[in-house]
Amino acid sequence: MTDTGDVYLPARHMLEDLASGETSAADLLELHLDRYDAVNHSINAVVRTDISTARARARELDRMAKGGDLAGPLHGLPMTIKDTFDVAGMPATAGAPEYAKRPAKTPDAAVVARLRAAGAVIWGKTNTPYLAGDNQTFNRVHGRSNNPWDVERTPGGSSGGAAAALASGMTPLEVGSDIGGSLRLPAHFCGVATLKPTWGRVPILGHVPPAPGSLSVRDLNVAGPMARNVADLRLLLSVISDITTGATRKASLKGKRFGVWAREPAFPLSAECAEAVETAAEAAAQLGAQVVVAKPEIEGAALLDLYLQLLLPILATDMPGPLVKAMEVGRPFARALAGREPFSRSKWALYSAATHHDWLRADEAREKLKQEVAGFFRKWTAILAPIAPSTAFEHAEGGDSVTRKLLVDGRPTPYHTFHSWIALATVCHLPAAVIPVPRKAGQLPCGVQIIGPEGGDMDVLAIAEALEEEMGGFQPPPDLSAKPGGAAAHAPGPTGKSPRSRPPNQAARR
Repeated sequence: MTDTGDVYLPARHMLEDLASGETSAADLLELHLDRYDAVNHSINAVVRTDISTARARARELDRMAKGGDLAGPLHGLPMTIKDTFDVAGMPATAGAPEYAKRPAKTPDAAVVARLRAAGAVIWGKTNTPYLAGDNQTFNRVHGRSNNPWDVERTPGGSSGGAAAALASGMTPLEVGSDIGGSLRLPAHFCGVATLKPTWGRVPILGHVPPAPGSLSVRDLNVAGPMARNVADLRLLLSVISDITTGATRKASLKGKRFGVWAREPAFPLSAECAEAVETAAEAAAQLGAQVVVAKPEIEGAALLDLYLQLLLPILATDMPGPLVKAMEVGRPFARALAGREPFSRSKWALYSAATHHDWLRADEAREKLKQEVAGFFRKWTAILAPIAPSTAFEHAEGGDSVTRKLLVDGRPTPYHTFHSWIALATVCHLPAAVIPVPRKAGQLPCGVQIIGPEGGDMDVLAIAEALEEEMGGFQPPPDLSAKPGGAAAHAPGPTGKSPRSRPPNQAARR
């Protein structure tokens, strides 16, 4: 493996090369560290490293392999991890200054422990917004991350650093998390693949937020795999999840029924994102599926309102105490002003200060919706839908997220409409895969969301893989290695360690 293009090999092929002895864990790690040196200055996706520990682990795994002993299905594969997961030696900061000096001896998050047991070599952490709470990735600890397709645009959030690292070839696999589209939006913006699993199928213990050391499992929040192709998603899911993946089989879409949901009065959508869904629908029809405009019986504004009723009290538990107290005091005033506008400050304040009784009423409404959705999926195989109202937008870090506006086909739209198309799968605990659709030269990445019934994770991946094969999959972004600066001016984080030092004779190893 001597070419920089080899960083774009599927993870499965890298593992085959490791198993055959064509490469070593040590050399494969150095290949990805070389890529990190070449491109990270432009995008600031990887913000923390522990290279000496990773090198020692790679050498240990190589010794094990020579003795015929493999650690597991990811033996020797280098990886980065989203900086919301605790990694021994690199505890999660989640982009928060208050967590920037946590003890290095913090144990691995549950999902990281599974990766290590499977033989992964974890060498870096990828950037995330403050407390994973934004649709773009920037914070005061590690700075801004940029989209590898256009550094003037965001890679999304909150798994933005993870998606950018994948798209730029710095890592073959990543693990992200999703409570507000945080897996799906970055995959869509950066042109990679992901799966938001059924809620509860991948352990989330050791994820920040909630506060470090928390033991309770938050509703809505999931951990999930990210990769450049669906087969690699399946591989990673088999390691990190409690899902029985079974034998891989090629899915036939012949006779399957797909509902297309790309029109919703309350949800803005650009022409190019609508076209991407249409492209995926045509591919499904080409493969023999019945493709019809259809969705569960719920109005978009009501869905979004229910989502906020469930989501905001969860997020408020990580807000500063005085802010939460102020919201509680202001509840009567907020209730009077809230109305039906889902993005008003008063409505967000009202729901953030909800009582337990309020949340239980919303949960009851959610259970009724889940029954409706389950009935829909008894007749329909999956839903093809957009992920976001637009492709990656230009960095928009000023102002307030409640009042901030973005442009969708030239029309101003509230910033949080980016929660619209992802809400159904989150509210109802459904699996949702994202794959890129074909793009013309000069166009930004654009994806399609494939939503399936609760527990139908493997079927969703099978559909995604069939569509990926029909449409074509991941496309690498333009070369970043020759671009000077870029993210450097926005990367204050002291915990990154680039430029790195090479081991003795490393320059001559090839």
